Amino acid sequence: MKTVPEQHWETIEFEGDSRWDLVQRIIESPHLSGSARLKDFLLHVSACAILGDPDCATEQQIGIQVFQRPPGFNSSEDSIVRSQARLLRKKLAAYFKEEGATEPILIEIPKGHYLPVFRPSPQTNKDSQPETTEDSHSTSPVLKSAIMAATKKQRGWITVASLGLALLLCFSLFVTSNLQKQVRSTRPIKQLWAPFLVGDPPLVIYSNALFVGDAKNGMRYAATDGSDERATNLVDNYTGIGELISVHELTRLFDNQHSEFLLKRSPLVTWDEARSRNLIFIGSIAENGSLKSLPSTQDFTLTASANDAGVINHHPRLGEPAVYLRPEHPLTKDYSVIALLPAVQPDHKMFVFSGLTTLGTQAAVEYALQPETVTELLRQVTIDHKIHNFEALLEVNIRGGVPLQPRLLSIRVH
Repeated sequence: MKTVPEQHWETIEFEGDSRWDLVQRIIESPHLSGSARLKDFLLHVSACAILGDPDCATEQQIGIQVFQRPPGFNSSEDSIVRSQARLLRKKLAAYFKEEGATEPILIEIPKGHYLPVFRPSPQTNKDSQPETTEDSHSTSPVLKSAIMAATKKQRGWITVASLGLALLLCFSLFVTSNLQKQVRSTRPIKQLWAPFLVGDPPLVIYSNALFVGDAKNGMRYAATDGSDERATNLVDNYTGIGELISVHELTRLFDNQHSEFLLKRSPLVTWDEARSRNLIFIGSIAENGSLKSLPSTQDFTLTASANDAGVINHHPRLGEPAVYLRPEHPLTKDYSVIALLPAVQPDHKMFVFSGLTTLGTQAAVEYALQPETVTELLRQVTIDHKIHNFEALLEVNIRGGVPLQPRLLSIRVH
């Protein structure tokens, strides 16, 4: 099955969609088979209609995607889209007048618009029983009654068949519409995560803080100055609940995209394997030792003391504070950072999700997996149709130990 040209759309299969099957028959017909431009035009706007995305079927978008016009081209001076639309309407009319006369669905492109309309053909609901030409004077009353009864029965079967076809078509359109809504909702997520979903599986590295003590008598964080290195009761097999939930959410994403990743806790990472892979870090740099060995965020840095914690804003803009602080008790708010940066090798990518607490880390990952918030993020970091490296600062409300409503506070695009 053909798909919309690659330069316009992601490859999306409309398998089993009667509307898309009709489009394929039309572009293979003699009316369009000799015109690559008109075929691309029909494929593009039909995909827009099936996906329920009218914004991609505007004169500007068609000019850019189908006819390779530059963004912002002057459509009042360049009438390529309007002239080709008129020609396409004529070709469609000719198709449905000739070999497409018995099609159950029609395609129309209303004048003044470019988004096609699919509607049932009048032929679908037309009672097409053969006309009888017998002479009523030469037909016996018994035979005439039999013919009339048979005709009524035939009409009944035709009506039931037409109704069944209409119901089947409505059901097909309903199912397809729901499927296409799902495709549209996941498209921003696929765009953001694209480098990590193809090629070699990325390495997911979750924080794994070092503690002193044991579960029975209590534990504390090991000193960062190395004074606890000789302690005999070091514990390195704990991670936060937010990191756990984050890995679970990433697993769902990768499973849905039929992709894989390698999971390792921070102390077990070897740079031989990290050098040739894309990397995903989950957890703050204080508890993710592997992250300390790489060039990290330059604009937003997590910081903590005995009484408060926050994020240093190294290059504050007008109206922004130099430090975003939140109190330790009660814990009703957190900050987290999402960063897309170069990995060990410059041709690889590194995603960093770090919160001041494990709940902030969880909120950062969830922010990058929700269609609405990812769309908000992409608007900020996409320049000339390319996603640039960035650092984003989030503020997270916490209620009952659950992160809620992460809000994008500030962002730096590299």
